[in-house]
Amino acid sequence: MEKSQSQTNFTAGLQYRGILEVLLSSVPITGSCCVFLFINGLMLHTLRSKPVFCETACYILLYNLLSADTVQMVLTQLLYLLSVCRITLTYPVCGFLIMITNLTTGISPLTLVVMSLERYVAVCCPLRHAAIITIRNTALAIIIVWAISSLNVSIRVILLLIFSFEDLESLQMKDTCSHTHLLLNPISDHYDKAYTCVLFVSAAVAVTCSYIGVAIAARSASTDKASTHKARNTLLLHLIQLGLSLSSTICNPLLTEISKVLDRVTVLRIWSVLYVFMMLLPRCLSPLIYGIRDQTIRAMLMYHLCCRAKTVSDSSKGQHVRLR
Repeated sequence: MEKSQSQTNFTAGLQYRGILEVLLSSVPITGSCCVFLFINGLMLHTLRSKPVFCETACYILLYNLLSADTVQMVLTQLLYLLSVCRITLTYPVCGFLIMITNLTTGISPLTLVVMSLERYVAVCCPLRHAAIITIRNTALAIIIVWAISSLNVSIRVILLLIFSFEDLESLQMKDTCSHTHLLLNPISDHYDKAYTCVLFVSAAVAVTCSYIGVAIAARSASTDKASTHKARNTLLLHLIQLGLSLSSTICNPLLTEISKVLDRVTVLRIWSVLYVFMMLLPRCLSPLIYGIRDQTIRAMLMYHLCCRAKTVSDSSKGQHVRLR
């Protein structure tokens, strides 16, 4: 009896130690997320600071992409913290958070497709670029992107409402809020898989075809080699972004399967790693890609950073003088 009691205490101690370890590891992850949110916010402010950013199609599309990624980063970080802390929600609250997440999840790959097509037109049809890629057409493309993603969310809500919640004892969820736990009937599961497959296959085909078109144009003597090479690299980075975005959609199903064979502490450790590389990283690439590679954005970004740093420095000096 004493041996059994000591074994139970030892197991509970290990679980407490493991959970404490996961909670402590979530602190640097949350800190990193806050840093990237600050960078995204600064990028969004930069893209509205000069008329050239508001009148150029690629910058308008980038603003749309960054907005969706920023909202998704906030929501995924919130869901991650709720999962780590084992905080359960009601089905309506969880459903609202997941549907907003689904909305922004669909916007990212669709916007990448539009950005890839814009680069293709710029390289392969430079004389018609100004006539095709207008502010009006860019706004129309963004409206279509949001409409497709909103339609997907509407269908998911209808499929969710089909489920008879009256049969449940309570609307309080027994597990943490996640995309997988809201697939309450087989139809929702089938639709989710079909939509994800069609979306990312279509996006991959569009970006790949754009890349091939730009690569073929690069061999022509009449094209600008420098701009063509830059456009080709941009499209290659879009393909990487697309692949990482796709990986984020399989994160929750993968975690669900892992949780069936491993203990909770190990699952939480794996969840922390998967969250960083499959959920957080894809949303951080856009500011890194464009903030470093684009000279116009880089110059303005450094200007805003330096001004902010100078303001903080002057404020601290003023406080120091008043204290003296």
